Amino acid sequence: MAGRQVGLPCCRPGLHTGRVVDTNEKLEAFLPTLRAARWVAVDTEADSLHAYPEKLCLVQLSTAAGDRLVDPLAGVDLRRLLEVLKGHDLIMHGADYDLRLLWRYHRFVPRSVFDTMIAARLLGQRQFSLGALAAHYLGVTLDKGMQKADWSRRPLTSRMEAYARNDTRYLKPLADRLADELAAKGRLAWHKEACARLSADCTHDLDADPNTVWRVKGSHLLSRQALAVLRELWFWREREALQANRPPFFVLPHTTLTRLAIAATESQPLDPLLPRRFSDRRRQRLQQAVARGLAVPPAQQPELLRPTGHRLTDGERRRLYELERRRDTRAAQLGLDPALIAPRATLVDLARDWQQHAPALMRWQQELLQP
Repeated sequence: MAGRQVGLPCCRPGLHTGRVVDTNEKLEAFLPTLRAARWVAVDTEADSLHAYPEKLCLVQLSTAAGDRLVDPLAGVDLRRLLEVLKGHDLIMHGADYDLRLLWRYHRFVPRSVFDTMIAARLLGQRQFSLGALAAHYLGVTLDKGMQKADWSRRPLTSRMEAYARNDTRYLKPLADRLADELAAKGRLAWHKEACARLSADCTHDLDADPNTVWRVKGSHLLSRQALAVLRELWFWREREALQANRPPFFVLPHTTLTRLAIAATESQPLDPLLPRRFSDRRRQRLQQAVARGLAVPPAQQPELLRPTGHRLTDGERRRLYELERRRDTRAAQLGLDPALIAPRATLVDLARDWQQHAPALMRWQQELLQP
């Protein structure tokens, strides 16, 4: 919860800040205010830690007229809300998850976004959570104790409401401070391009590869037969998670799946690897999945994935060294995290073929990496 409020027009008395919009009548009454807003700060809350698949549970909005919490779980018509939001330039913090959520379930594409996390990173801030930035720039202490709350819970507690409001009510003054610093350092264009790239990346579908979606961490060490078992176990876990409306890791973690696959192919007992509270029905279906995996003919077992990269030539290694030196020098001069200019994997691609891979960089990244 905020220690103090800093220059917030939405905090004037008599504006009923924090009112929950939980009926279509309240939404219709609020939309004219939203349409007229000169700026809109947005955040969302989902129940990804408590349900599967996740669902949008709350939309937080701040304008100069106040803070509002829109409750999709109450049956509010989000299409009306999002249609109005499309006409605004939004202020968000760490917008990646929120934009993906709004695209996946509502096909929402913003006109533009000012992401305060990206702004802070482009200014060289090493602590760029909302709480850290609010404390640094505004002298405000935020209560972050509700980050893992169940946002599908109704009614919202007063602490949940306060937490949700604080996720947007300080974004406008924070964005103003960050924009001033970006302008002073000549990096506003960098930020605009980075936010546009973020929005483009988050508002299109990523098709899951059926040959890789089930390959969890550690699966590269398994035999082909164990991979066949793992594949069956992964899809079994997906069905169990959907039926239980719980995230897959609540059914079994990745590490247990790989251990079960290895144990099954080595004729080892499976029960010692399972939680003590594991229903007979779930245990039976797991055993059936293991049996299906073991029964896959060798010719149909998943292939082992081998690294596709090739060893760098002497010339490529020299170019990589020069790119790393140039990146690290510029990062030190600008006070930036070097990976923000380009991670090492990108530098390797550039060392192999600059012409092919440079177009994937943003313009400001290309400029910093060029001689």
